[in-house]
Amino acid sequence: MNTDEKAINAITERIIGCAYKVASKLGCRFLEKCYENALAHELRNAGLSVEQQVSLKVWYDDVVVGEYVADLIVEGVVLVELKAIQSLDTIHSAQCINYLAATKLPVCLLINFGKRVDVKRIAGSALAAARSSSVSICAPSVANEPVGATDV
Repeated sequence: MNTDEKAINAITERIIGCAYKVASKLGCRFLEKCYENALAHELRNAGLSVEQQVSLKVWYDDVVVGEYVADLIVEGVVLVELKAIQSLDTIHSAQCINYLAATKLPVCLLINFGKRVDVKRIAGSALAAARSSSVSICAPSVANEPVGATDV
């Protein structure tokens, strides 16, 4: 494991710890936006930089063909997608994979504040190495212009 991976793992551990703190205080009865704001607050209190509701554009032949909104990006390297539902489904993991393709970030934490806290860690580097296509994707807050290609 290299130094970057260790740093990213340390950040994800801190995010997960903050998620459990939020869950212990709020419980499981609120809408996703409440958890997003509470988690962003906890992360900032923990000294981490946090962007909320980050717009991610999908480009095809120099035309924007879609747009996503990521819940949180922490320290510029970890994407956090939040849910407040009964249970996670494969579509939620697919959503994270698309967000990772759009941002070129190394990891996404999919966190559900449903019945209990459920965390899935999805790595982006394997996706980037395994796939390629002619679709150009960019996240304005993460990259300045459309970047390399991955499936959406």
